[in-house]
Amino acid sequence: MNPSSHPRVSPDRTHHLLDGKPLYAARFTEVLSFHEPGLAAVRDASGAFHIDLRGNALSSRRFIRTFGFYEGLAAVVDAEGSFHLRVDGQELTPGRHAWCGNFQDGRCPVRAKDGRYFHIDRRGDAAYLERYAYAGDFRDGCAVVQESSGLHLHIDKQGHPLNARRFLDLDVFHKGFARARDAGGWHHVDAAGDALYTRRFAIVEPFYNGQARVEALDGALQVIDEQGVTVRELRARLPDPA
Repeated sequence: MNPSSHPRVSPDRTHHLLDGKPLYAARFTEVLSFHEPGLAAVRDASGAFHIDLRGNALSSRRFIRTFGFYEGLAAVVDAEGSFHLRVDGQELTPGRHAWCGNFQDGRCPVRAKDGRYFHIDRRGDAAYLERYAYAGDFRDGCAVVQESSGLHLHIDKQGHPLNARRFLDLDVFHKGFARARDAGGWHHVDAAGDALYTRRFAIVEPFYNGQARVEALDGALQVIDEQGVTVRELRARLPDPA
């Protein structure tokens, strides 16, 4: 699809528009955005399914829920559980999960029917043996998972920990650094899991162009550099409660 003329969801979410005009004649009870290779998840009285750019159904099958295609695979839900469809309308694998996410970076988080999370590859196979309390999306070859202890760590696409560090909360890497929370508060860490600075904050945002907005533990809003030095004050500390 040409990005300059990408179909958009209509304001009432019943169809798609292209350059302000209906893309097709059909109307649905709900539509989601089109994804490559030109398929969108929709719903009508018959159930949930996918349509092409002409409004035609991908197949005669109907599901409880359908989601968009990512990397050529879409998560869908039927009476037996969640799984993925290929763009030809065929199932990726015959198995079912309690929940499926979307494919990103060649991996997809799923929740097994026993409640444990892991990632599958584009063949539908488990990417590793470990199971977690939670697993997030991959980005740039890395994902955050939560162990049964409640602690979080980074893993690679084969399920190997990127380092030995564990955190109370954790985010994926953005421009080489990740947001992490320990007993002291939020801060930024590098690929080895080491803190960039000794300070801790109530909130930290990702770094952009070497600077990040943070909220100090006393409520002050600041902008810091990658060494944790305050380069600009945005708001003074909050007053003590009366």
